[in-house]
Amino acid sequence: MKTPICSNLFRLSPVQVTQIRFGFVLCAALITHFACSETEPSNKVAEIQAASESNRIEQGEPLVVYSGRGAVLIEPLLNEFTQKTQIPIEVRYEKSTQTLANRIATEADQTQADVFFAQDSGWLGALDEAGHLAVLNDDLLGRVPEHNRAKNGTWVGTSGRARVLVYSPERISIEDLPDRLADLPKVAPPGRVGWAPGNGSFQAHVSALRHIWGEEQTQSWLEQMNALEPKVYPKNSPQVKGVSNGEIDIGWVNHYYLHKLRSSSPGLEAANYSFREKGDAGNLMMLSGVGVISHSDNQKAAEAFVDFLLSDDAQSYFANKTFEYPTVPGIELHEDVPFIDEKINRANQEHLTDLSGTLDVLRRVGLQ
Repeated sequence: MKTPICSNLFRLSPVQVTQIRFGFVLCAALITHFACSETEPSNKVAEIQAASESNRIEQGEPLVVYSGRGAVLIEPLLNEFTQKTQIPIEVRYEKSTQTLANRIATEADQTQADVFFAQDSGWLGALDEAGHLAVLNDDLLGRVPEHNRAKNGTWVGTSGRARVLVYSPERISIEDLPDRLADLPKVAPPGRVGWAPGNGSFQAHVSALRHIWGEEQTQSWLEQMNALEPKVYPKNSPQVKGVSNGEIDIGWVNHYYLHKLRSSSPGLEAANYSFREKGDAGNLMMLSGVGVISHSDNQKAAEAFVDFLLSDDAQSYFANKTFEYPTVPGIELHEDVPFIDEKINRANQEHLTDLSGTLDVLRRVGLQ
C-alpha cells in the first residue's frame, strides 16, 4: 500500500521543508512577474530587439544588401561605408532589379536581405505595395524632396538618370529638334534614328508614356517612330557611339552614357538634348533608390547604410563619378551635366514597372 504524499511531507527534515517552501515562493514570484509583465510586453520586446541589433553591429555581423546596381559602380561606396562604420557588407548582385525584387517577394520573411538597393525605384514601390519594406525614420526622409521618395516613407531615391535624345551637332541643328517628344516622328530623319526596344530603360520609359499619354497615343507614337525604320541597338551606349561615328543622327538614351563615354573618349562627336517644353514626357527622371526590408532584424545597420547613401560624400560620388543627378539638395552636379530641374517630368516611379502592358504594346507594334 502506497503511503500518502501528504504523510511523507511530515517526515521531511527541517532543511528539506525549507527548500520546498522556497521553491513555492520562487514559483509564485515568477508567476506574478509574468502575469504583470503582460501589461507592457511591447516595451520589453522593443528593448530586447534594440539590444539585439546593437549586438549585431558591435559583433560585426554583416549587413546583407541585394543590389541591382553593379559591383564596379558601388563597391567603392560599400568599402567606404564599412571603413566609416565598421559594419561589414555581403552583397548579392543581379543585373535585373526585377529579378531581385521577385526574389525578396518570394523569400518573404525568410529572406536574408536587410537592404534592397535598386537600379530602378519602381521595383521598390512594388515591394512596398506587397508589404516588404519598412518605413524609414523622419531624419532620412527629410534629406530628400518629396518627389525623390515614397509617399509613405518606405524608400528614398539615391540618384537619378534623365532620359534625353543624343544627337549629332554636325548633322542636326539643335533648332530643328522638337519641343516635345510627341513631335519627334515629324522631324527625325528616316533611317537615321536609333533606339533599343529590348532595353530596360526603353521599356520603363514606354511604361511611363502609357500612363502619361494613354495607351492609344503611346502605341500610335511607337508606330510612327517605327515607320522611320530606326536602327535597333541592344542598349544605350552603342547609340551614343553610333551618333559619333555616323551610323545614326539621333538616339533615345539615358543622359549619363554620353558623359561616361566622353570621359574615356574625349573626341566623341555627340551631344545630349532635353525637350524644351517644361515637364514634357520626354524629360523623364528615372530614380535609383534604397529601402530597408521589413523582415530584417538588422534595421539599425540598414538605416545607417541608407544614411550613408544620402551623405554628401556618397551623393557627390554619384554626381562626379557616375554623372548622375543627386537626390539630396545642395550637391553640385558634374560640370558637364546640365541643371534641368525645371524641365523634368516627375512621373510616378511605380508606373515605370508596369511592364506587362508595355510588352503587349511593343508586340503589337512589332518591336518584340
